[in-house]
Amino acid sequence: MKEQVLKAMKEAGKPVSAGDITKILNADRKEVDKAFAELKKEGVIVSPVRCKWAPAE
Repeated sequence: MKEQVLKAMKEAGKPVSAGDITKILNADRKEVDKAFAELKKEGVIVSPVRCKWAPAE
């Protein structure tokens, strides 16, 4: 799920919320939230805007 979330973020090309990713992937919100938490902990994603996330590149 983490890879799917990260790929969807890169394809969006702008900061996105967990809700946006849930809609894009047509996935369960709990799974997306779990992936977000793991990606944040690993430092793979950053929050350039409040409540929005983007890949840390």
